[in-house]
Amino acid sequence: MSESAGDVQGQIAQLRIYPVKSCAGIAVQEAVLLHTGLQWDRHWMVVDAEGLFVSQRECARMALIRPQLEADSLRLQAPGMPDLRVPFQAPGPTLRVQVWDDVVIALDMGHQAAQWLQTFLGAPAERLVRFDPAAQRACSTKWTGGVAASTQFADGYPVLVTTDSAMDELNTRLAAQGHPSVGMERFRPNVVLSGLLPHDEDHLGPLEVWDKGAAVAGLQLVKPCARCPIPNIDPATAVSHPGVGDALQAYRQDARVNGAITFGMNAIVTHGSGTVLRVGQAVQGCYAFG
Repeated sequence: MSESAGDVQGQIAQLRIYPVKSCAGIAVQEAVLLHTGLQWDRHWMVVDAEGLFVSQRECARMALIRPQLEADSLRLQAPGMPDLRVPFQAPGPTLRVQVWDDVVIALDMGHQAAQWLQTFLGAPAERLVRFDPAAQRACSTKWTGGVAASTQFADGYPVLVTTDSAMDELNTRLAAQGHPSVGMERFRPNVVLSGLLPHDEDHLGPLEVWDKGAAVAGLQLVKPCARCPIPNIDPATAVSHPGVGDALQAYRQDARVNGAITFGMNAIVTHGSGTVLRVGQAVQGCYAFG
């Protein structure tokens, strides 16, 4: 199959990782694709006293925590706080934590990290944990068509894919309603594609990433990403305004998920684990209607 043989052709326009679930993301030029998603994506998570994950849904100030990846550690920055550094390989005692309906074993990052979070976020933040490399968190086979796949602390699937044209469409609608434009960071995708029609990802199944004339990695788009109020939160201020959600309500209800508002598609990794994805790489996709 040639690089132009798919139904649609585009490019990787952006790559984004979110080292700590629900904290700010990092735009990168390249990232290693693993079977669980982009390396370091949602590898750490904030939990409450019962081990249940904490997100911007309960604590909008998480948007103000800005992770950075250093040579051997995660660095967290937040307004008015000293930097916190957590070694990538910090062992930590094990802790049972819950992400939606899944309970997995994680590694507790210690009292210093816990105190830092509690000082900045207050309740309900209790501990910082990282995904135990020995653990496995399976994706729902209801949506993968029976294909086994796994992820770390993402909501349910390894990779979230959308298009820059979808963002342009939303901003056109926001402008028509007198609202300012918003950035892609509100929607927290991993891979943003260019060269496609707005929300073309809704109708695609397999995606192939090409590099130097060869297909190097594959993603299967499996489930529309239903949206909560997080896109209403301004990542620069942690202040919420309903304008984004109201605009999406007018045109993004998806019958596949019982009429929920969707933006982007969740994907599993079909091949190419260990491949380096880069901004600018060609991508081809095939439609999967029905």
